Amino acid sequence: MVKPFHFARLPEIHFGNGKIAGLPGIIKTFGDTIILLTGKQSFCNSKAGIILFRNLEEKGIVHHDVIVSSEPSPEIIDNMVIRFNNDDIRLVVSIGGGSVIDAGKALSAMMYKTDPVKYFLEGAGAKEHPGTKLPFIAVPTTAGTGSEATKNAVISEIGKTGFKRSLRHENFVPDIAVVDPELTLNCPKEITGASGMDCFTQLTEAYLSVNSNKYTEALAMEGLKEIKASLVRSYTNGKDVEARTGMSFAALTSGICLANAGLGVIHGFASSIGGMYDIPHGVVCGTLMAKSNEINVRELRKTSVNPAALNKYASLGKIFLDKTGKTNDYYIDGFIEYLNRLTNEFQLPGLMKYGLKENELEMICAKTEIKNNPVELTKEVLFEIISDRLL
Repeated sequence: MVKPFHFARLPEIHFGNGKIAGLPGIIKTFGDTIILLTGKQSFCNSKAGIILFRNLEEKGIVHHDVIVSSEPSPEIIDNMVIRFNNDDIRLVVSIGGGSVIDAGKALSAMMYKTDPVKYFLEGAGAKEHPGTKLPFIAVPTTAGTGSEATKNAVISEIGKTGFKRSLRHENFVPDIAVVDPELTLNCPKEITGASGMDCFTQLTEAYLSVNSNKYTEALAMEGLKEIKASLVRSYTNGKDVEARTGMSFAALTSGICLANAGLGVIHGFASSIGGMYDIPHGVVCGTLMAKSNEINVRELRKTSVNPAALNKYASLGKIFLDKTGKTNDYYIDGFIEYLNRLTNEFQLPGLMKYGLKENELEMICAKTEIKNNPVELTKEVLFEIISDRLL
């Protein structure tokens, strides 16, 4: 029996190597004045960036440039809105990683609004956003968050009372996503590993989610096959175009899956930890991936509440282990072992490196939500997971 489900809208997707060349023509269909958000300098100084800026000038497109060097905060978004509020902007374009895309997504939603963005954040504000926005194009340069396919922009305010919350509306899905894997070729090794583990986590958690459906499960499996084929290769050889293409597909797919199935305990931790500490999102996901899934399996084996989840873990093992004809338990345990090997190979750091202290773990666990996780986890079990990854 097919259970009921809701599937969010998708952007118009342009996927493939060299697709960045068509961006100026796409922009021109919206108008001649845009806000262009990029990361620090890597894209702007790249061959693709130089060619893009030249082509924008040739087409008479005025671009107001913004550098996004960190995860977007309410202050960053509000200041951008104030800066451009009186300009005749037709389109917002983000070319960069997840933070750049989230910043552009939020800016397109908040342009010409008088209230601060914080008023509209889930769990932080009391107002409901009407969904009106400027058209928005997302062009990822990393293979990780899948924000080019989601309806939310993650906004962070770092500190002991900080938060990591979403500005969310069905209309905030980018109008167009231009996914050119060649733009990820210059992505540094450490970012490739961290963002790749974020993508891996999103596909795995969406696949295991209690809110998954036949569409998300099928898409997640295809994305996970690309993770198996491409993640380690892209990490060890950043110029491997085939591997970079596989990871770009996996990241795009992970965004579609998370938007429609939700995520689990790892992203629950990423939200609570990310609001308190200045730590890359992908690092949190990557370093907690093995232990969290190990504990999920242990707790699932204690109960018969969700036998389908253990079958899914076995399916994951069949993808990542080069063995046939084994038992489900063999594949389940082998998948966890694979995650542990990956943690060591990518040299994913302990959380203490970013300032986490043991006496703050209970506070983190109290803030951590796990609403789509395949098994309920007590605060004591959450403490066990995070304390294991301190060092």
